[in-house]
Order: sequence, then C-alpha cells, then structure tokens
Amino acid sequence: MNMMKVSVMRDIETMGWEERPVPLPHADQVLVRIGAVGVCGSDLHYYEHGRIGNFIVETPFVLGHEAAGTVVSLGKDVKHLKVGDRVALEPGIACGHCEACLSGKYNLCPDVKFFATPPVGGVFQEFVAHDARLCFKLPENMSLVEGALIEPFAVGLHAANQGGAGLGQTAVVFGAGCIGLMSLLALKAQGVSRIFVTDTIDRRLAKASELGATAIFNPAQIDIVQKINEMTDGRGCDLVIETSGAEAAAQNAIYIARRGGKIVFVGYSPSGNVTIPLGRALDKELSFETVFRYRNIYPMAIDAVSSGRADIASVVTNEFSFSEIPEAMARSCHEKAAIVKSVVLF
Repeated sequence: MNMMKVSVMRDIETMGWEERPVPLPHADQVLVRIGAVGVCGSDLHYYEHGRIGNFIVETPFVLGHEAAGTVVSLGKDVKHLKVGDRVALEPGIACGHCEACLSGKYNLCPDVKFFATPPVGGVFQEFVAHDARLCFKLPENMSLVEGALIEPFAVGLHAANQGGAGLGQTAVVFGAGCIGLMSLLALKAQGVSRIFVTDTIDRRLAKASELGATAIFNPAQIDIVQKINEMTDGRGCDLVIETSGAEAAAQNAIYIARRGGKIVFVGYSPSGNVTIPLGRALDKELSFETVFRYRNIYPMAIDAVSSGRADIASVVTNEFSFSEIPEAMARSCHEKAAIVKSVVLF
C-alpha cells in the first residue's frame, strides 16, 4: 500500500493517470480509502475551462471534492474514530483563527484549503489523509454514495437555513441541477408545504417531480411568473432559492416572491453579474440572502438522510467506476441534458 493510483487532469478536457505515494496521516488526521466521489459542477467547469474566476488550474491537477470512504489508519491524537469507520469528508479546512472562523462562519475563511480548488488537489485518488474533525461517521443505514452526496446536500440545507425555511411555507427553486434538487430535498425535510421547481431541461424537471416537487415548470415554454402567481392566488412565494445563475431567473425571483418574502441566491452567473428590478424589490421589501458553501451542516445533513427525511441517493442518474473517470468527466460535461448527477465508485 505504498503507492496509489491518482486520476489527474492533464489539460482542458484531458484526463490521465499517475502513481503517487499513499499519504501518511498527521497526528490529528485519518487516512481514508476513498469509496465514492460525486462529480460536481465545479469539477466540470475546471475540466472544461481550466479555471473558475481567479482559481486557475495548473496541471497535472486532481479534481473531486464530494467524497466518502473508510478509515484505514489513524493519527496518534485521533480518539473519536477507529479503523473501519465509514466517513463523509467535509472538504474545506479553515484556518481556525481569523475573524470569520472565530465568529463561527468558517466557510468564509479567506485562507480555507478546499479539495479540488487550485492550488489544493482533490480526491480522485485511492487514499487521502484528512483532518479527523472533518470526517463524519456514517450510520450503518447509509451508503458511501450517500456519504459523498452529503457535501452538495449541505449546500441545499445551508440555502434552506439562510432562507428561514419552515412549516407551512410555499417555495420555488430555480434550477433543477444537483444543487437545485438538493435544495428541494432540504426544503421538504424542513417541512415546506409546497415547492415549485423550474428548469429549461426536461430531464432535470422529471427528476424534480420524482423527488417530490409540488409542480414543475419550464420557463422556455410558459410564463412562470404568471403561472406561479396564479397558483398562489396572487400572493407569491414565501421563499425563492435561485440555483441556476441565470439572469432571467434572478429577475423572475423578484416578481414571484411575496411581499416581505426572501430570496436566497446560490447559483453563479457566467459573468458574475446580473441586472435585477431593484425598484420592485424595494416596493415589496424583499430580503436577500446568499450562499457560499456551508457551515456546521454535516451532522444535520447526515441525520436527515439517516432518518429517511431526505432521499439524496435518488438524485444520482449515472454511476462510473474509478477506472472510468475519464469517461465520467467527458460524458458529464457533454451530456448535461441527460446526466443530472454522476458518482464515481471506487
């Protein structure tokens, strides 16, 4: 077990393989044999474009950050885990001493080291040494696939929390990609009564319906503002979660939100900028919230899945083996209309 296989990005849309030494865990780390990794939209963006904003890939680079696996060895200071435990890995290591960390908002740490965010490599590899405090033990009734999906589900839960989701509300989720679907499941788990989902890709809308959306709408085919306002008797929605990054969705969100309602922005637009009807937002005294990853969510997310309140495994549409990572990346990149969520099984 001295060497391991590692899948590396060698160039734009080009994957390859390397052998590297198996890492040794530090005193406060565990060594994890990776069992499942989700293919995230950010992985695909790096694969297709080589960068996200100021984060630029220098090849060879290891992608993948949604991970779960089995503990195979422990650092000498680790007490709460044991060899054989199956764990979900929270991928961001914050500094622990900046203003954001000390206030409890460690997801906003400016010095966070996050898997598969340049220059920090990811987990498309057989083993990883990771901080034990960021390895969360999975209950017996949860699979490693579900463990890997805790990461995107944490984003959806954070969005629902930011929006104050709760019993009796009506909500709409813009975008039915992985994060939109995870937001749908988070809203359901927190008791939101009616949840509408919109997307322009029918395959994604079908998955949203399968996961329990009250109604699904394609904005390319109908006027969703008119339709949702009709379905809420002109009141609008208590909560809007925007995951698509589309400017039209951000604008529609303001017209769909009820007076005094809340909008949570999750999706990034391609340009990073959107124009919204601010006057209308002022007239309705809307509240805006935003999401950057998540914080203090993993235990809540694991409990929601373990207790049966969130069927996150059903989001997956395609599974690939570790040796098929090049195919998983290529197909997930070029078949977005058919593939909602891919997972790599080791």
